[in-house]
Amino acid sequence: MTRKQLEEMGLSKEQVDSIMRTNGEDIENAKSTLQNEIKSLQTQISERDTQLEGLKKSAGDNEALTQQIAELQLANTKATEAHEAEMNQLKLDVAVEKALTGANARNVKAVKALLDLEGAKLDKDGNVKGLQEQIEKLTAADDTKFLFNTQQPQQPQFKGFQPGASGNVKPGSEVDTSKMTYSEMVAFKAANPNVQVDF
Repeated sequence: MTRKQLEEMGLSKEQVDSIMRTNGEDIENAKSTLQNEIKSLQTQISERDTQLEGLKKSAGDNEALTQQIAELQLANTKATEAHEAEMNQLKLDVAVEKALTGANARNVKAVKALLDLEGAKLDKDGNVKGLQEQIEKLTAADDTKFLFNTQQPQQPQFKGFQPGASGNVKPGSEVDTSKMTYSEMVAFKAANPNVQVDF
C-alpha cells in the first residue's frame, strides 16, 4: 500500500509515517529472509554439484571396483568348483581302492588301471556305481583273475598248545616256549594267564 493511498484513507501524517516505517521494516525483514534462503539454496546446489562430481568420479572407480568384484567372484567360483571336483575325485579314489581291497586285489594300482572310471559317480552309500560289476568281470576273466587272491587266508597253526584252551597246564604237559614264535607265545600267554612265559 502506498503513502497516497493511506492519506486518501484519512490517516494523519504521523500514522502514515508509522505504517510506512513498519511496512518498510517488514519488507526489509522479508528481503533478508529471502536472501538467506537464496544463499542456503545456492549452498545446497553447490554441495549437490560437488556430490555429483564426486559421484561421477567414484562411478568410474565403482565401475572398476565392480569389475574387480566380478572377477574375484568368478575366480572364487572356479576355485570352489575345482575344490569340489578334487574332493569328489578323492572320494571316488578312496571308494575304488576300498572296493578293490575288499575284492582281494593283489595290486590295487594295477587293477585300477583296467577299470573304466570315466564319468564314474558315487551312489548314496558311497560306492562307485557299476564298479562291482567291473570287478566281477575281472575276477572271472582268465587273463585278469590272477590279479585277485581268491584263496581264503589260512588260519595260523600253533604248535605245542591249544589256543583258547583252559589256563590250567597239567604237570607233564608243559609247553616248550623256546620253540614258539613271538605271536605263538602271546597267544599262549593269553590262553594261559597263570603260566609264566619268558619273552
